[in-house]
Amino acid sequence: MILALSIENFAVVKSVHVDFRHGLSVVTGETGAGKSIAIDGLSLCLGARADANAVRKNCDKASVIAEFDIAALPHVQQWLSELELHQEESPHECVIRRVISAEGRSKAFINGKTVTLAQLKTLGHWLVSIHGQHAHHQLLKPEAQLSLLDQFAHHPELMQSVKTSFHAYKKTKHHYECLLASQQQRQDRCQLLSYQVEELDVFGLQEGEFEQLEIEFKRLSNSQTLLEEAQLSFYRLYDNDDSNALSLVQKCVTELEHLQTHDATLQPIVDILKDSAINIEEAANELRNYCDELDIDPMRMQQAEQRYQQVMEFARKHNVMPEELFATHQALAAEYADLQQDSGSLEALANEVDTCYQAYMQFTQALSSSRTKAGKQLADKIVASVAQMNMQYTQLEFSVNYNAQAPINELGLDAIQILVTTNPGQPMDVIEQVVSGGELSRIGLAIQVITSHLNHVPTLIFDEVDTGISGPTASIVGSLLRKLGETTQVMCVTHLPQVAAQGHQQLFVNKLTDGSTTETTMRALDGEQRVRELARLLAGDTLTDTAIANAQDLLKKVS
Repeated sequence: MILALSIENFAVVKSVHVDFRHGLSVVTGETGAGKSIAIDGLSLCLGARADANAVRKNCDKASVIAEFDIAALPHVQQWLSELELHQEESPHECVIRRVISAEGRSKAFINGKTVTLAQLKTLGHWLVSIHGQHAHHQLLKPEAQLSLLDQFAHHPELMQSVKTSFHAYKKTKHHYECLLASQQQRQDRCQLLSYQVEELDVFGLQEGEFEQLEIEFKRLSNSQTLLEEAQLSFYRLYDNDDSNALSLVQKCVTELEHLQTHDATLQPIVDILKDSAINIEEAANELRNYCDELDIDPMRMQQAEQRYQQVMEFARKHNVMPEELFATHQALAAEYADLQQDSGSLEALANEVDTCYQAYMQFTQALSSSRTKAGKQLADKIVASVAQMNMQYTQLEFSVNYNAQAPINELGLDAIQILVTTNPGQPMDVIEQVVSGGELSRIGLAIQVITSHLNHVPTLIFDEVDTGISGPTASIVGSLLRKLGETTQVMCVTHLPQVAAQGHQQLFVNKLTDGSTTETTMRALDGEQRVRELARLLAGDTLTDTAIANAQDLLKKVS
């Protein structure tokens, strides 16, 4: 619940501090005094949009501070703790501050730490529920009626099942339609791939084969030259009887070994030449073997050249490098297999679409049944409640029409209407065609009281919810709000003395002006002050003994 609200330099407020109590707090004041200023300030503190106009004239900034008791809100405590926004020393308290500069920039703080506007709004939804002057007009909208019924029915599992099955159906149907739309393209592509894959299968190029084929093709293409040059090299190294490389090196070794007797530093050179002689001899032997093994096979040459040219032709045909042909073959084969599988799965996918649709229909029917049952219960409660507010002849019904032919959506297939009659003998009709503004206010208040426990919000604020109500009905409305205040903190802006008298706490808003500046103040009333304010609400600005006596009588009846 809210403990205190402090407002500085906000609109026409210079400085206001209000301490709130548990129960029903009523806010009264003259017309135009700014009775809703506390609500506006609190809304700003809970994340409402702010601009430079919110700052009092000739001031640098405006600020609003709200203090809350969150001892009964463990989920709020957990959320604050997870974001490291809690107060170690006072974990059951939460302080929210909003500051707006004269330039229109704003900052938000939770327990002294800067937060985003989104975080502020998230916290605000858990702390306070504000019902504006015209909130009851939302009842005239079908979407609001549906939301109200779902809130009262409290069937989140059914609603989630409908939503999940709806999205599953839409996704599956979209996949099926895309597959169906491209069926001819897939068939054409499948036919082309069938020919290409079969052709490459017959050719049978193996992984890495082209690289080996290229090496062999080059070797066979130059086999005669390789043989001649290899034989000539062998001749020069070893086989030339007149002069070969091996004999020349060996001769140098013999001569230098003789010279070593005169200069020992020649030894390393001799060793190098000996190693060279050994290497030359080994190279000559390898060349002899190479020449003996070099196979000049015209038939093999023709086969290698033919396969090499086929690889080059296939590579050009598929617009890839020759060494990429094997990978291309595998990719085409995989695509062909996928297309064949898609064609085979089209019928299976159609069956899946139908299964998803049937599941959606079953869930929507169950949701509709739940809404119908809840509608009867809620209607009975509303009728019983408004009967206490001088609408004893009211009949009300939540018409839940399930339309299996309606466009499917994630909220189900129900069309919701509130049907009402307020006079005996009159047929029921849609609510907007039947009720007056005052009757709509009473029905709206009854609904808010009935469903207040479903919000799990500790503080409810009503801004002139009693508009269009007067006389004995106003007393009943005040009693309902006071009863609600016994379990929930309630703040109500009102102009009715019968409602104001029911408050556990009464706050008075006053507007002062010196001709050049205007200032709105708010203070709690006690004792005689409260009697005089109730008398003013009863009789106007001129207080009479009768009005004061009536005000005292109103307070006595409440106590």
